[in-house]
Order: sequence, then C-alpha cells, then structure tokens
Amino acid sequence: MKPEDLERLLAVEMPFGKYKGRVIADLPGHYLNWFAREGFPKSEVGRLLQLMHEIDHNGLSDLLTPLRRR
Repeated sequence: MKPEDLERLLAVEMPFGKYKGRVIADLPGHYLNWFAREGFPKSEVGRLLQLMHEIDHNGLSDLLTPLRRR
C-alpha cells in the first residue's frame, strides 16, 4: 500500500454493480465481504476494493476521517 492509495479510496467511484457511482471508501462491509469470498477484480479497482476490505475488516476506517475533511 502507498499513502496515496488512501486518498484514492475517497476519489475512485465503483464503476459497476449495485453500488455504481459510490466512492470505494463508502461501500458497505457486506459488499466488500462478498468480493473477498468471490474474488476481487484483476484491476486497479480490485486492488482498491481489497485494500478497503482490509481496512473495514480490521476496524481501521477512522484512518480515512482526516482525508474526508480536506
């Protein structure tokens, strides 16, 4: 993970699916868990989804709070 990846979680929107248009940082945990079970896409979005899943799963979502205030 690179520091700029956290900023990308707040900037990159989900390009497909039920939550299309929602930024990756705002995706619900159950949706991230589904990707963890079924497999993350082999793309930049997939890498960010996997990172967000790890953050959410480990209760570290507060890491994004200071970035949201910018």
